[in-house]
Amino acid sequence: MSSPSKRRDMDVMKLMMSDYKVDTINDSMNDFFVEFKGPTNSLYSGGTWKVRVELPDAYPYKSPSLCFVNRIYHPNIDELSGSICLDVIKQTWSPMFDLVNIFEVFLPQLLLYPNPSDPLNGEAASMMMKDHNVYEQTVKEHCMKYAKADNSEKQEEEEEDDDASESDDENYKSSQDEMEIEDI
Repeated sequence: MSSPSKRRDMDVMKLMMSDYKVDTINDSMNDFFVEFKGPTNSLYSGGTWKVRVELPDAYPYKSPSLCFVNRIYHPNIDELSGSICLDVIKQTWSPMFDLVNIFEVFLPQLLLYPNPSDPLNGEAASMMMKDHNVYEQTVKEHCMKYAKADNSEKQEEEEEDDDASESDDENYKSSQDEMEIEDI
């Protein structure tokens, strides 16, 4: 039996050699982003998301941690944090699964068959059950706004610019502030 680190490296390489774009964080095989496209013939079709994957040291015996980086509207995904409520990841994970299974089977199934009775996004779950047409329109609007390849890059740039301008605002002193300091 191979060691967990060999299995981890093999699974990450297998994912990299598949059709998925994988970007490691600080050249780590434990922490990386995967570009994930919404399943064909689903409400999420045409959308592209960045999914962050963190592998624990005990992977594959312990499940990976996943979250969507750009926003997605789904009953089982927290819209702000990107956390995913998926039993196969959280509770029934098995070393028989690998990373490719997650992106080819588990996440597409989650997007195709949401479970509103076990929500992380209560608003989406409620809307899905009460007014399915409005829910579908909201999903499609989110896909257009947050999950188009060029839009998600613009969103990240805007968030970085917002962070930079907030820190600039904190460091900025008006001439009135300067005079008050000199009077002290």
